[in-house]
Amino acid sequence: MLEISPEKVAHVIVKAREFDAKVGLWDEPSSAVNLDDDGDAILEDRASDATRSEVAEFIAALNEDEQASLVALVWVGRGTYSADELEEAIETARAERTNPTEDYLLGIPLLADFLEEGLEKLGYSIEDIEQDVL
Repeated sequence: MLEISPEKVAHVIVKAREFDAKVGLWDEPSSAVNLDDDGDAILEDRASDATRSEVAEFIAALNEDEQASLVALVWVGRGTYSADELEEAIETARAERTNPTEDYLLGIPLLADFLEEGLEKLGYSIEDIEQDVL
């Protein structure tokens, strides 16, 4: 059984999509970027950008069971485990945790896609859940 609410997973998905949309700096790094003059700069991944910090803090604030379920859900979404093996995936996530969960998850390319796929494999409708979050 999933030990994190689908709404919390949807929150991570929404924030991870915002984070994934960022691109590398195309101008010289500057601490005085005026987004009014260069609206496209909002898509640049800057050290001062709060999006990554926000999702990392959200994940870090989850309890250990929720974090293990989130990791297991990623593994189900990418096909490492099947939906029937969710309990095993959760136990493995608990047992093999060596780094902060937020660092591990934010280092996974396509994090939002894997979480969404994991929810769908478990029978959740991501569209319905995201509507509640948005």
